Amino acid sequence: MAAKLGRPLYTVACHDDLSAADLVGRHLIGDGETYWNDGPLTRAVREGAICYLDEVVEARKDTTVILHPLSDNRRILPIERTGETLHAPPEFMLVVSYNPGYQNLLKGMKPSTRQRFVALRFDYPKPEIETRIVAQETGVDTQLAAQLVKLANALRVLKEHDLEESASTRLLVYTATLMQDGFEPLAACRAALVEPLTDDPETVEALMEVVNTFFA
Repeated sequence: MAAKLGRPLYTVACHDDLSAADLVGRHLIGDGETYWNDGPLTRAVREGAICYLDEVVEARKDTTVILHPLSDNRRILPIERTGETLHAPPEFMLVVSYNPGYQNLLKGMKPSTRQRFVALRFDYPKPEIETRIVAQETGVDTQLAAQLVKLANALRVLKEHDLEESASTRLLVYTATLMQDGFEPLAACRAALVEPLTDDPETVEALMEVVNTFFA
């Protein structure tokens, strides 16, 4: 989107230790003096850029609260330490993302934050598109890529029963890469597709039984 619109993009990978100062900015000491250094959120507001907060639910709630005046009709960013109040230009956009479903009460988005955004729900690509992705990213033939996609869809059915997370397109790419490099299909599936999904030995063996039906 940033490339198509010709806008600068600031990406922040959120985590437990992310503070409001990491986003807004802080005073630093250098050359015998104290100076203000904008954080990525502040720079994005000043430039009318796109600020993207990845896995926003990993950030502390007292950190994400600073987004509230910026993401509602006010579109302002108060900077208490400098006394500034920045007004976001029309070009500024704030984008957040997270994987729903596995968070507990401590790792969910506050309703007051979530309701300030319009939302898009993304699912796995359609089989024919996912097949093309795996083939183009790894160089395997289309038939093998389609077989891996069918396997992934069979494993994804188990997500609601035994797995916290299901087989992603990323794992299919890793698996196909190993196969392209000479790994036997069963070994590649175990190392790059099954073992990353669970630590439980019984569940691993159950998943490998599914793999065996595709790569016996």
